[in-house]
Amino acid sequence: MTKFLTAALLATVLLVSESYALEDTPENRMAQIERYLAIMPPDEMLDEIVENVATNMQGVDPDQFRKLMSEYLDVDAYTEIMKAAMARHFTANELEAMADFYSSPAGKSAMGKMGAYMGDVMPAALAEVQKAIARMQADEAAAD
Repeated sequence: MTKFLTAALLATVLLVSESYALEDTPENRMAQIERYLAIMPPDEMLDEIVENVATNMQGVDPDQFRKLMSEYLDVDAYTEIMKAAMARHFTANELEAMADFYSSPAGKSAMGKMGAYMGDVMPAALAEVQKAIARMQADEAAAD
C-alpha cells in the first residue's frame, strides 16, 4: 500500500507541475524576456563587463575602449539582438527559470561576479584567437 501511495503522490506532483508550466507562445516568451531584462538590464551588464575588460585587456587603451563602448555602442540595438536571440533559443519555461534564478540571492550574487569573470576570461580568450589567426596565417604563407 505504501508503494501505491508513493506512486500516486509522485504522479500527482508531476501532473500538477505540468499544469503550472507556461504555454510556450511568442507572447509568453516575450513576457519572460522582459522580466529577465528588468532583473538583468543589458546596459548595466555591459557597463560592468566593459570596465573589467578595459582594465584587464592587454594592448588596448582602456580609456579608448571605454569611450568606444559607452559613446558608440548602440545599447538599444544590442538589447533587441538579445531579445530576438533569447526568443529564438529559449522556451517560456526556460526564460521563466532564468528570471527566477537571477532574481534569487544566489543568482544576484553570481551576476555580481560576472563582470570580473568576463574581465579575466576575455583577454585570455582574445589572446588565444590572435594566436590561432597567427598560426593560420603562417600555415597559409608556408603553403604559398
